[in-house]
This record gives sequence, structure tokens and C-alpha cells, in this order.
Amino acid sequence: MCFCHFWHITDLHWDPDYKVTENPNTVCPSSSKPVSNPGKWGSYLCDSNWDLINLSIYTMKDLHSQPDFILWTGDDTPHVGDEKLGENAVLRIISKLTQLIREVFPGTKVYSAMGNHDFHPKNQFPANYHRIYNKTAELWAPWMDQQSIAMFNKGAFYTEKLRGRIDQRIIVLNTNLYYSSNKLNVGISDPAGQFKWFEKILSNAVTAKEKVYIIGHVPPGFFEKRRRTSWYQHHFNKRYIEIVQKYHSVIAGQFFGHHHTDSFRMFYSVSASPIGVMFIAPGISPWKTTLPGVANGANNPGIRVFEYDTNTLEVQDMVTYYFNLSYANTIAPLWQLEYRLTEAFNVPDGTVQSMQMVLDKLYNNSYYLQKYYKYNSVNYDLTECDTNCRIDQICAIKEVDIVKYEDCVERESSSSTLPAQVSVISSLLLSILFLQF
Repeated sequence: MCFCHFWHITDLHWDPDYKVTENPNTVCPSSSKPVSNPGKWGSYLCDSNWDLINLSIYTMKDLHSQPDFILWTGDDTPHVGDEKLGENAVLRIISKLTQLIREVFPGTKVYSAMGNHDFHPKNQFPANYHRIYNKTAELWAPWMDQQSIAMFNKGAFYTEKLRGRIDQRIIVLNTNLYYSSNKLNVGISDPAGQFKWFEKILSNAVTAKEKVYIIGHVPPGFFEKRRRTSWYQHHFNKRYIEIVQKYHSVIAGQFFGHHHTDSFRMFYSVSASPIGVMFIAPGISPWKTTLPGVANGANNPGIRVFEYDTNTLEVQDMVTYYFNLSYANTIAPLWQLEYRLTEAFNVPDGTVQSMQMVLDKLYNNSYYLQKYYKYNSVNYDLTECDTNCRIDQICAIKEVDIVKYEDCVERESSSSTLPAQVSVISSLLLSILFLQF
């Protein structure tokens, strides 16, 4: 048995036009607001500049130079309007980042999924062949076999066995096909036939007694920073959950991005037993989201390494490193250890059972909830996680299903108001008794 390592990086969002200038209106096109005091390493209002991305990838090499593989789960281009990009600009950015990773980790296998920003127009991923799929496959060809390239050309998804393993594989999904902002696939039950293909791969894995990692960009379920914000069209969300429930015995881990935050999602059987966990990695981009209703939506850049059992693919530990952008711009650039999962939450490993233990601690213990909340923004938002915050975080982790999520929000909202109601009633009764005397 070997506890070896693999990296997971996501949401690099390179802004090639970032520059340090005294004019706050010309710092970066990825910000819709004036940017005051931009630094060499970036700004919380902007996407990543090249210095930040370059340092991040080289830091990965300094920390763990020979990972078994790297998971790269998409979103490479900046948050700018489609009119400021184009197919060629998108491909240039993907190419530049691909080249950097190959230079720093020559010979390392990379399993890479496309993000919703890795297309033009953004989010609008078609359910058939497209030039961007083809050109991206060409860029990633050193990491893929010929069968994978052919499959990727049809819909930007593929599967391969882990290098050197006969009973373990990676499934790379294009979940942008299910994104609610993708207008091309409204009314389609199975875009590009990915669900049918997904089930076939998992069914074959059951027969062959394989263990599987699933990676993608846009996760199912809800965004923990804004209540009732889900990403998938509802029928796609339901279908994904059903597939995980059916084939959970071979699914050893799920790894996604998109949120820019550090979180996880639990999956349960029909009888409510924990059967799966999805790890959502923090982004390298510090960009402050413009999503309405999110009060403090930036993050410090984060990178993550997993320790795993090469025999079972079970996650043994998860170690996250962070880059305090304010400190970097005012004092010195420094990537540092943020936390180790097993130590921070006092659990034995990163298995489904252990992550259920983490969720239980968040639910029952305000100390662990506040610690998790600090990690959620990669040590950026250090405010108190109040009652509403607790509901949003807990329900997003616990309930990926849309109906059950709504029930969770209603139930937790009711239970959180009960103590306050009891207090008010008690005060009134005491007042009445006092007046009687």
C-alpha cells in the first residue's frame, strides 16, 4: 500500500491584460469596478495575472515535484464579456496555461476538464463536434490517448485508466452541458449522450471491479455563498444524483471546481445513508464574484494536494495551501500551508464516513463551523458565520438534491427562529407576572 499524491487545481482565470497602473479604470478588464492600489501579484477585484499563475504552478513543483497525476478542472479565461474574447483568444489562453503546466511537470499525466469560461461564447457548450473541442484536444494530446481524443472531439468528455493501473480509472465529464446558463441544451434530455456514456462506463467498472475518480468543472447542487443558487437545469441535477446512487460502490471520489471556494458535497442513498463525497477545490483566481446577493465573494488563491491509497483510491488526507494576496502585495509573496483535513477536523481520513463526521461537526459545533467558514474563502472572509450563513453552508453540503435542499433550508430556518421565539414568549410571560404583582 502506498499513500501517494496528486494535485488538484482549478479556476486559474488568467487575465492577460492585468497591469499595475495609477489609473484605477485600466488595471484589469476582469473587474467591473475601479481597482485602487493594484499589486504585483494581483487584486481581489481582478482575475489572476501571469505572475500569480506562474508562481502557483512552480510552488506546486516545490511542494510535491512528482505527483502521480494532476487534476485540472477548468475555467482558464478571465471574467470579461464575450465581445472582448473570441475563439482564438480562448484557445490562446488555454494553450499558454497548458504549456506552463507541461514545462513545470514534464512527463506528468494531467486529467483536464473544460470550464464554462473555456468556450466562446462562454457557457454555450454544444452537444456535438466543435472547433474549440478539437483544438483543445490537440493541445492536451500529450496527456490523452487516441481513443480519448476522438471521444473529446464529440463532446469534451472522456475516460482513461490511471496510468499503470489495470483496475482504476478517471472519468472526465463536461458538466457545462448541464449548466443552467447554457441555452443550447434546454429541452434536451441527454446532451451529447454523456449520461448514457457515463452510466455505461460505470456499469463496466462494476463488472470489472474497477474504482473510479470523477472530475468536472460545474458541480451539481447549490452554491453555499448565495441561497437557492443552483447550477444545473433541474432534470440534469436529478439524473446526476441518480447515477451516483446507482454506482456509488465503484466511485472513490469526485473532484470539481467552479465555486472558487473550498467546500464539499455529500451524497446519500435513497435510505439516507452516506454513499459519496464531492470535493470542491478553491480557485487560484482571487476574483470577487459579481453574483448579486454575495456580500464578500473574493478568496485568497488556493492549491490542493491529495494523499490517497493507490490500492483503493480512498482519500487519506487533503492538504490545502494558500496565498495571502494582501500580504504578498505589501510584504512578500508566500504560499503557505492553510490546513490539513485530518488535523483541522480531527478525522481519520477523507473517506465518505469521515466527511460525514466533518459535516456532523459543522452542524453541532460552532467552533468547527467557524473554522470551515474561514477555509471556505481561503482565509479571506474572517467574519462570523451567523445563523443565515450556517443554514446556507450546511444545507449546500448536505443536500445536493433540489427538493431536499429546499426542505433543509425551511427546516433549519424554522429551528433557528424557535429559540428567539421562545425567548420573546418567556419575556412576555415574565412581564405579565411582574405586572400582576
